[in-house]
Amino acid sequence: MKSRTYSARMTALTLAGLVAVGVSGPVYAQVAGSSTVGVTEEEMKVVAVGWSAKKKIMGKAVYNDKNEKIGTVDDLIITPDKSVSYAIIGAGGFLGMGKHDVAIPVSQFKEDKGRIVLAGATKDALKAMPKFEYAK
Repeated sequence: MKSRTYSARMTALTLAGLVAVGVSGPVYAQVAGSSTVGVTEEEMKVVAVGWSAKKKIMGKAVYNDKNEKIGTVDDLIITPDKSVSYAIIGAGGFLGMGKHDVAIPVSQFKEDKGRIVLAGATKDALKAMPKFEYAK
C-alpha cells in the first residue's frame, strides 16, 4: 500500500509539473535507446523554481542602483549554444517612439527584491550605446 500511495503521489506531481509547463496530451514512458523529449522528474524540480521569462522578465522595468527606471526588457536573445546571453533593453522614448534598443549581457543584471537591476547604468549611458538591430 505504501508503494502505491507513493506512486500515485508521484504521478500527480508529474502531471502537475507537465501542466505547469504546458504539456498536454498523453505522456509515454521512455524506452531504452530512445532520445528523451522534455525533462526528467529531477530536472522538473529545477525548472519549477526558475524565473519565467513571460511572468518575471519580459516587459519588466529595469532599474539602476539608484532606483531610477532606465529601460524595459523587450526581448531575450538565445545564442546558437542555446544559452540566454543577452537582454534587449528599450531605453528612452515614449509609446515606442524614439526608443533606443541595446543589448546587455544577462550576467550584468542582478535581482533585488523582485526588481531587475543594472548597477551603474543611466538612461543617457544606454542611449549612448550602439543601437541593437535584429538580423534580417
